Amino acid sequence: MQEKGTISIHTENIFPIIKKFLYSDHEIFLRELVSNAVDATQKIKRLASLGEYEGKVGSPRVEVSVNKKKKTITVSDSGIGMTAEEIKKYINQIAFSGATEFVEKFKDAGDAKEIIGKFGLGFYSAFMVADKVEIDTLSYQEGAEPAKWICDGSTEFEIMEGKRKKRGTTIVLHVNEDSEEFLEDSRIQGVLDKYAKFLPIEVKFGQKEKQIEDGEDEEGKKKYKTVKENNIVNNTAPIWTKSPSELTDEDYLSFYKELYPMSEDPLFWIHLNVDYPFELTGILYFPKIKNDFEMQKNKIQLYSRQVFITDEVKDVVPEFLMLLHGIIDSPDIPLNVSRSYLQSDGNVKKINSYITKKVADKLGELFKKERESYESKWDDIGLFVKYGMISEEKFYDKAKAFSLVKNTEGKCFTLDEYAAHIETNQTDKDGNKIWLYANDVAKQDGFISTAADKGYDVLVFDTPIDSHFINHMEMKLEKTQIKRVDADNVDKLVDKDEKKELVISDQEKESLKGIFDKAIGSQTYTVAVEPLAPEDAPVSVTMPEFMRRMKDMQATGGGGFNMFGAMPDNYNVTVNGNHKLADKILKSEAEDAKEGLAKQAFDLALLSQGLLDGKDLTEFIKRSTEILGE
Repeated sequence: MQEKGTISIHTENIFPIIKKFLYSDHEIFLRELVSNAVDATQKIKRLASLGEYEGKVGSPRVEVSVNKKKKTITVSDSGIGMTAEEIKKYINQIAFSGATEFVEKFKDAGDAKEIIGKFGLGFYSAFMVADKVEIDTLSYQEGAEPAKWICDGSTEFEIMEGKRKKRGTTIVLHVNEDSEEFLEDSRIQGVLDKYAKFLPIEVKFGQKEKQIEDGEDEEGKKKYKTVKENNIVNNTAPIWTKSPSELTDEDYLSFYKELYPMSEDPLFWIHLNVDYPFELTGILYFPKIKNDFEMQKNKIQLYSRQVFITDEVKDVVPEFLMLLHGIIDSPDIPLNVSRSYLQSDGNVKKINSYITKKVADKLGELFKKERESYESKWDDIGLFVKYGMISEEKFYDKAKAFSLVKNTEGKCFTLDEYAAHIETNQTDKDGNKIWLYANDVAKQDGFISTAADKGYDVLVFDTPIDSHFINHMEMKLEKTQIKRVDADNVDKLVDKDEKKELVISDQEKESLKGIFDKAIGSQTYTVAVEPLAPEDAPVSVTMPEFMRRMKDMQATGGGGFNMFGAMPDNYNVTVNGNHKLADKILKSEAEDAKEGLAKQAFDLALLSQGLLDGKDLTEFIKRSTEILGE
C-alpha cells in the first residue's frame, strides 16, 4: 500500500503562517502532541469500560523521547490509533477544511494560543519545529492494518503501510535547524513540567537514577546501588480531581507546597467543584499577604482537563481575587484561548460570578463558625474583602456581614457592630455618626490620645487600599462620616455644637493670630485661634480631610486632578487660646520673645506630625538647646 496526494488546493499559505506567526510560542507543539496522545489513550480506556473494546488495555502511558544524533523528537502512545482512512479524514481533510478562512483571518495574527486549535491545527503545530513529520499508527479496530503518513511541510503527503505492531500512534518530528534547542533534554523537561505536570495519563520522559539498599558490607553498614527507573513527569491524580471528603488538611498543604515550594503555608483554601451550568474544579488558596502585591499576582494557574493553559487568569477570576493562589480547571474554557475570547465568553463570565460567590460563602462560613480565628487572620484577609466590596456589588452585599474594622486597641467589629458601638458618643450635631481613624498609629499617637481622653474610639486604616475603601463606605453607610484623627481638632471632627469661651479678649485673639502669622511666615499655613480645653495641645497642625483626600487621589492618578498640575500643600494651624502658653506669649514684653515662643510651639506641632526636617529641624534643635541652657 502506497499513496501520494495533496492535502488541499487552498493550503499553500498555511505552513508559512504556522511557522512564522506562531513562532514566538512554538514550545506549545509539545503540549498539543502530548495532549492528543493522552486523549487517544483515554478513549481506549473509555471504549474498554463500555465493552466496545475487548482487548487488553494494560497500563497505558505516553512516552516522549529525544534522539540528538538523528535530530528527532518522538511522542508515542498506546491509545486508539488510526486507520489509513482515518488519517486522511482527521489529518488531511478536517485540519484544512477551513484553510481559506484560516489564511484570511489569521494572516496578520501573532497570538498562537488563539490560532492553534481553531481549525484542528493542534497536530500541525509540529511543523513549527520540524521540517518533516511522520505518523506511524495502528488502530484498535479488529483486523486493522498499520499505516504510516509522511509530510515534509509542503502540501504534499504520502501514506504507506506502517511498521507498528501494537495498538497506538507514534509521531516522529525531524527537528529543523532553528529549533534544535528542543533536542536538549532540559528544554523538553521544562516544557513538560509546564504543560503536562498534571495530565491524567502517565507521561514518561527518559530515565532517572535512584539509590536503593544493596545489602551490608563487612562492617555491617548498609550498601547502596544506583538503579535507573522511568522518569514519570506528571501527577495523574492531583487533589483538585478528588472529592473534598477524601482529603485531609495535610493533603491541601502538601499540594500547596508542590505548587509554591518557597511560600509560607496559606491561611485557608476553597475547593471548587461544580458541574452545572458549566464544569469547574480547582482549589484556591488564601496566602499570607506581603507588602509587594505585584509579586503575589499571577499565581493562579488555568487548566483544561488537567492540561495547563495559562497563568494569566484576569478575566476568569475577579480582579480582587488575583492575589489568591491555586488551580482552576474547566473543560468549558477551550485549550486554546485568547484574551478577547475570555472577555466575551458566556461561560467565563459565569465562572467569574461563581468564584466570587464561592469565596463570599467561604468567608461568611469562617466568620460565623470560627470568629476568633477569622479575626486573627483579618490583617491578611481584609485586603481581599475590602477590594471586593469596592469592585463587586454582589460581593459587597454578602461581605458587609463579615467585613471587619479594627480599632487602635486591636478589637474587631462588624460594620453594624461598630455603628452601634460609637452611636452614643460619636454622633455629631447633625446626626452623623463620626468614624475616626488613624493610618499611622505611632505618628498620630498624640491625636489618638486626645480623642481617647474624650472617650472617642479610633479605627486603624493603614493598608494601601484603605483610602479607596473609606470613600466607598461613606457612600454606602447611612449618615456616616469617616475622618482621620489628625485632620482637625477633635472637637471639630465630632462637632457637637458645644460652645466654648475664649479666656482672652477679641483684641488679644487678633494679636495672638498676628504673632503666629509673622513667626510662621508662610501662606501654606492658615492660623486660627480657637477656644479649646486648657489641657489640649497649645498648637496643632492639621491638613483638612477634604484636601488630604484630594491629594491622595492625585497621588494614585485618580479623580482627574493631575490635569491641573500638583496641588499645593495647605495646612490649618490651630492655636489654643485657652492654653497657658497663649497667655505667656501675650504677656511677653519683647516682640522677638513673643515670636520665638510662637515659632517654638509651631515647630513642636510640626515635629509631632513628622513635618519638620532639614534646616528648620536643625534650627529648632539649636533653639531648644539654648532654651534649656537658660
